[in-house]
Amino acid sequence: QVQLVESGGGLVQAGGSLRLSCTSSGSLFSFSAMGWYRQAPGKERELVATIVGGGITNYADSVKGRFAISRDKAFKTVYLQMNSVNTEDTAVYYCRANTSPTVTYWGQGTQVTVSS
Repeated sequence: QVQLVESGGGLVQAGGSLRLSCTSSGSLFSFSAMGWYRQAPGKERELVATIVGGGITNYADSVKGRFAISRDKAFKTVYLQMNSVNTEDTAVYYCRANTSPTVTYWGQGTQVTVSS
């Protein structure tokens, strides 16, 4: 049984920073990829950032230069450092992990609200 638990969400003022974390448990296999997605009210869920086991990262254009994804050595925890946030970053942020391209796990999400 695999569980992903996000933490670190909350209220932050525009221009500020916060750090999200996603901690996994129960996996007997290494994740091939982990990432962050977000969904704002009335919007589709969108990719924010991903990182593969080798450390290669990918970012949505909207967060490039502001957000950074990282992981621990065991690839059990991933982080999303969010800098220079703006109100458009307000969303529920979800952690995603894959043990293969067809086996996907999702966290329950953590709310990030950016105030102006």
